[in-house]
Amino acid sequence: MHVFTKAFQGGHGIVGAQVPLGAGLAFAQKYLEKPTATFAMYGDGASNQGQVFEAFNMAKLWNLPCVFVCENNKYGMGTSAERSSSNTEYFTRGDKIPGIQVNGMDIIAVHQAIKHAKNWVVSGNGPLLMEFVTYRYAGHSMSDPGTTYRTREEIQRMRSTQDPIRGLQRYISEWGLASEDELKKIDKEAKAEVEAAVEEAKQCPIPEDKELWTDIYATGYEPPYMRGREREEVHYY
Repeated sequence: MHVFTKAFQGGHGIVGAQVPLGAGLAFAQKYLEKPTATFAMYGDGASNQGQVFEAFNMAKLWNLPCVFVCENNKYGMGTSAERSSSNTEYFTRGDKIPGIQVNGMDIIAVHQAIKHAKNWVVSGNGPLLMEFVTYRYAGHSMSDPGTTYRTREEIQRMRSTQDPIRGLQRYISEWGLASEDELKKIDKEAKAEVEAAVEEAKQCPIPEDKELWTDIYATGYEPPYMRGREREEVHYY
């Protein structure tokens, strides 16, 4: 949530807060005449926040190059979309902003939709609303088992019929890009690599406390003082 780069402006703990921030970034891109697009991503639970609709209004009023991306995974924090939203077709909520609905469990569909969305807003057509219909297998957080508001059978059915990775494997096989045996080999190698990395991590010693302050800012942006760290240890570049 707290990782930021020039191309990725982080996650935000306040539900829906990233949507108006995304509109602001898109405003800056238009103001500076940069041929770039902003993708502001939020969930079906955040879609009912008032600031989301305010951001929609400003984005359309000023025709900002912003793609508002609703990740509709069917459940908010313990509540199904149908219990919290009178309109669960989130791509239609933009009023004057056109919207498209995409199968978020299909990797190829997602890739093509993103290409279209970027071309749309960068070409001066104004904002676009995009809904990815997807599904989360696990709970919303560590405190959410994910099975109190839906059945285990539902989760298993989605895993077995809609899984994105398995879907991509089917595409690869149908298009003759790789055989089933080759795909199984790739899968086996990937699992072995992960298992090796886990074992290596388990064998590593616990880092010293001072490492808590290591590499938390990009080089050249470290402040002269960070709370909790001795002043004489801080270097300003």
